[in-house]
Amino acid sequence: MSTTLLPGRNLAKLIQQKAHDQARDLETEGLRPTLAVVVATDDGSTHWYVRSIERAAESAGINCRIVDLGHGATGQVLASVLKDLSAEPSVNGIILQTPLPPGVDADGLVGHIAPEKDIDGANPLSLGRLAVGQASFAPATARAVTEILDHFDIPVAGRNVVVIGRSGVVGKPLSLLLLERDAAVTVCHSRSGPLEKYTRTADVVVVAAGRTGLLNGRHISSGAVVIDVGTNVLPDGTLVGDVDEASVQGIAAALTPVPGGVGSVTTSLLLLHTTEAAREQSRALVLGTAG
Repeated sequence: MSTTLLPGRNLAKLIQQKAHDQARDLETEGLRPTLAVVVATDDGSTHWYVRSIERAAESAGINCRIVDLGHGATGQVLASVLKDLSAEPSVNGIILQTPLPPGVDADGLVGHIAPEKDIDGANPLSLGRLAVGQASFAPATARAVTEILDHFDIPVAGRNVVVIGRSGVVGKPLSLLLLERDAAVTVCHSRSGPLEKYTRTADVVVVAAGRTGLLNGRHISSGAVVIDVGTNVLPDGTLVGDVDEASVQGIAAALTPVPGGVGSVTTSLLLLHTTEAAREQSRALVLGTAG
């Protein structure tokens, strides 16, 4: 059996086109969606990523405001900026980019992002709403996994899905999104014991632990679908995932590549969430004015 690769780039283009179409429709109403990205680091790779968001946003017809506070920004300054952006009517989406300066806790800051502008699902209120089935933005990376599954017609309803990793950015919200699709979900973590105890019976395995080579061929059953969310940089600068790709070839039915898989879909979803947020905020404003 050959293993089919599930690239995300074509899907990313489709999502970006959808964001572009929504932005164009909003512009006919006199509204140009605006995304604010708050940065407080001198990390070169982070600034490269932020610039890639800016370029993608501009090509989709979305304003992208980079708020660079420098690597010495304090938690108080960051909190104040997030509050101000949340209150600014012209801003529709907000991202707090990590890493942050030493000693500054992201968990203590994301609560200052208004839920309706929290396009990457960082505010705990967003995760809470997701848990009870209320409207909210899921973290873009978690949603990227479900978008890939849908795009390649990989069903999860009634199937065993194992998620490796329990972060609030991917593992937890992804498990909620999969439950909404009627999957039987198991979440594994560092205290779960041998992974193969869970993964060998899984129809779909999603790995989001940030550990190079964590999952290999002995962990999965023949015909399983493997979604690799990991992004790890090797000493030579090579980007790899959490899956030992060579060892799952011929065992897994399908595998997302790294790079070019889940990550390529994530940025496009941030743009789509921005236009969706702008649309909902515009509707709320109209309803409020009418009331």
